[in-house]
Amino acid sequence: MLGIRQIQEKKEEKMIKLIATDVDGTLVVDGSGSLNPEYFPVIRSLLEKGIVFVVASGRAESSIENIMKPIVDDIIMIAEGGSYVSFRGEELESHPIPIEVVRELIADIRSLKECEVMINGVKQCYVETKDKAFLKWIVEDYHFNVQQVEDLLEIEEEIVKVSIYHKTDATKIATPTFLPKWENRLHVASAGNEWIDCVMPGVNKGTALRKLQKQYGITKEETMVFGDNINDLEMLGEATYSFAVENAREEVKEKANYITDSNRNHGVLKVLKQVLATIEEKERE
Repeated sequence: MLGIRQIQEKKEEKMIKLIATDVDGTLVVDGSGSLNPEYFPVIRSLLEKGIVFVVASGRAESSIENIMKPIVDDIIMIAEGGSYVSFRGEELESHPIPIEVVRELIADIRSLKECEVMINGVKQCYVETKDKAFLKWIVEDYHFNVQQVEDLLEIEEEIVKVSIYHKTDATKIATPTFLPKWENRLHVASAGNEWIDCVMPGVNKGTALRKLQKQYGITKEETMVFGDNINDLEMLGEATYSFAVENAREEVKEKANYITDSNRNHGVLKVLKQVLATIEEKERE
């Protein structure tokens, strides 16, 4: 495993100006509602050094806000798998799914055995579930703003993401019929064993990150990204310093340029500390 100090000793590279990280499976165990508090002073110090810090997740904005609460006003959030981007409560980008497509998705997911469907607006998520344990989990651990409804087909607000949930293997359940129908119509990606997320075509964490890079005048060579799952692949492709955590899927490790320690061993934190130490060392020169 290479740290950033070792990388920069290997070859002359531009200093890092933007860091983006996934949440579930990368910073925390999937579905966790809290982050190791050691992250916050380190990220705060990086922000003070002028680094743009981005949290990019399949989670809803409210869930990212909760887990990043101490620094939420100073980070950019790429939420809902790239379909909603915000900073300090202001919408930077949104990609709603046409309502007729949302309703077709709902009908198809309802037909999948032992699966739940969740549809996400910008500020509110909706479920029909009668499973109290599932509802408690997404409210108390994920901190989604969830409204339980009788019929999702009656929701008329703009929806930016539709998700399949299965308690053990959503991809296995969706592969025979759902994926062949939808994977060429929408951007459909695994977000962990339990979740599959559906957003508009061409929408993902990578395209959202690329727009931010352009907005801030930051290059791929000045960008660092961390991820663990399929929905992180495009984002990893937008950074020279692309890191997979040790617990990442093999496809992600193959895509990433570097590997760091696992989420449980706070691999991202270790690299962030090295980045900060390298910046401070250069300042003393």
